[in-house]
Amino acid sequence: MKTRTRIVVTTAAVLVAAGAFAGTLALAGGPPPTAGPGGTIMPRGGQRDGGCLGVPGVVDPSGTLTEVQRTALAANAEEEKLAHDLYTAFADRYDLPIFDRIAAAETTHLDAVRTLMTRYGITDPTANQAPGHFATPAVQATYDQLLAEGTGSQDAALKVGRTVETADISLLRKSLDGLTAPDAQRVYGHLLTASQHHLAAFDR
Repeated sequence: MKTRTRIVVTTAAVLVAAGAFAGTLALAGGPPPTAGPGGTIMPRGGQRDGGCLGVPGVVDPSGTLTEVQRTALAANAEEEKLAHDLYTAFADRYDLPIFDRIAAAETTHLDAVRTLMTRYGITDPTANQAPGHFATPAVQATYDQLLAEGTGSQDAALKVGRTVETADISLLRKSLDGLTAPDAQRVYGHLLTASQHHLAAFDR
């Protein structure tokens, strides 16, 4: 069993919409990251500049989000944290580099979603939530169930990874439906491509 530094994921409050991600999951068959300023998780190799938002120094214009789109953004934040926390737990248990690599990627994804939430004044449901802890009960129950499944064996953990990424792809596609805000479109587009790559990696 490997020893890793645990990370506390920071940022605020409960949003019921994240339960939609839990429902989707139920249907879907190196050195550790370090804490940056304010407790923000940082990927291996130092701080990233929110590359999921696009080219560094180039900021897409903001748009308008409906209430449904605002709650979907918060749900995506909890999903990114759930994926990160699961993969970190599996990286501690199994000597498989894929979990380390994808957990590191999830930190940059969460940073990108947080940037959007800050920009649109949306309360972040992952604030002050320790690893493995979630504000939304449905997401907490989903995490607990997937963690239990993945601790059974290495193959079971890889299966959980496929389940998470499949659900993530479904949630992101739904989040993109009807979305017109350029900055949110770019972030979701990058996250969707990344999740497709993650799913392919778990399949291999």
